[in-house]
Amino acid sequence: MNGGAWARQRVTDRGAGRSQARPVGADDRGSTLPLVLGYLVLAIALIYVCVCATDLYIAQKRLDSVADAAALAGADGFRLQVEGAAVHAELEDAEVADQAAAVVAVLDDGTELVSADSPDGLSARVTVRTTWTPPLLSDLVPSMVTIQATGTSRTALE
Repeated sequence: MNGGAWARQRVTDRGAGRSQARPVGADDRGSTLPLVLGYLVLAIALIYVCVCATDLYIAQKRLDSVADAAALAGADGFRLQVEGAAVHAELEDAEVADQAAAVVAVLDDGTELVSADSPDGLSARVTVRTTWTPPLLSDLVPSMVTIQATGTSRTALE
């Protein structure tokens, strides 16, 4: 047999006791380029969503820090009350709000003070909010997400 006759010869597959003949290379036609491009687009989309999720997580943690700092500043706005021999610190809603607003006013990134109060006269509770936008706009993630954080700080006098 010469080389050309060998290429035209049929290959016999033996399976389940019977033989089936098929030509060599009959189903090996086509290109893997569409498959590779599809997986590449899928990988890029997955990486983009992961980057956006990480950016949102970092923005939320940053907002948590702002809320904690504003609550800490609000807890520092206490007034000392003297009743007989006992001295205790007391917080008022207006003082907490003023101190928290001063912390939030320093930021110029759109963070706003939602509420600042003292629920029990000893703790300062501050809630702040901002809007997160993804690093690159696309249809894969929402274009704007409002995130909110609440921080609480307690004053103690010993």
